[in-house]
Amino acid sequence: MENYFNYFTEIEECYQKCRGTRTLLSPLDWALIESWKDAGLPLQAVLTGIARAFEKYKARQRKYRMVNALAYCTQEVLRAAEEAQAGQAQSVARKDSPPPFTAEEIVRFLGGNARSVEAASRKARQEGQQVLADDLAAIAPELQAMAAEDPTKLLAGLEQLEIRLTALEEKLTASLTRAASVERMAGIQEQVERGLGPYRRKMTGPQIESLERQFRKRCLMEHYQIPRLSLFYM
Repeated sequence: MENYFNYFTEIEECYQKCRGTRTLLSPLDWALIESWKDAGLPLQAVLTGIARAFEKYKARQRKYRMVNALAYCTQEVLRAAEEAQAGQAQSVARKDSPPPFTAEEIVRFLGGNARSVEAASRKARQEGQQVLADDLAAIAPELQAMAAEDPTKLLAGLEQLEIRLTALEEKLTASLTRAASVERMAGIQEQVERGLGPYRRKMTGPQIESLERQFRKRCLMEHYQIPRLSLFYM
């Protein structure tokens, strides 16, 4: 995918430009972008869909409300992705594209995340969450090992590194989910319901399920003060 690791940034900028404000995206908006990324929606298709959604909104004679959520653009984004797939319009990632990061930035990112996970492990142990503390303590060395690898090889294999980090993040998410209280999980679900209410009819069941899963992950990692491990969050 072209501009692979700029996925989040370019979508945020496109949405803000179309909306005409620098309003920050909500946690639910970010979760929606992540669900599009995980579903393999091409970046250009997402940008096209957002632009189309706003074009249709501006063409309306009556505008009952402002566009206050990225979910408003969902149908047009999916339609643009289907068109791109049908027309095979998306090119594969260019092998000659310059790396979006330096080797030093990657090593610093991995090492910083390892230290954050270690700190979260110590905090969990202090709060009596022994199982979670042990899980986190086992994940930190894996990040440290990655940071200790040859920086040149890391830079040359970014997609492979991203796959490893994604697998590690899923392992981490499973541990956080097991450790979270019923009350916390219910509170997260309430936030999803409030935010998605006006837009549910624009999304399919699997799309809503993916969005909810990404939002739960984001909320849990923020609660335990653990940064996202993916290179998309550098």
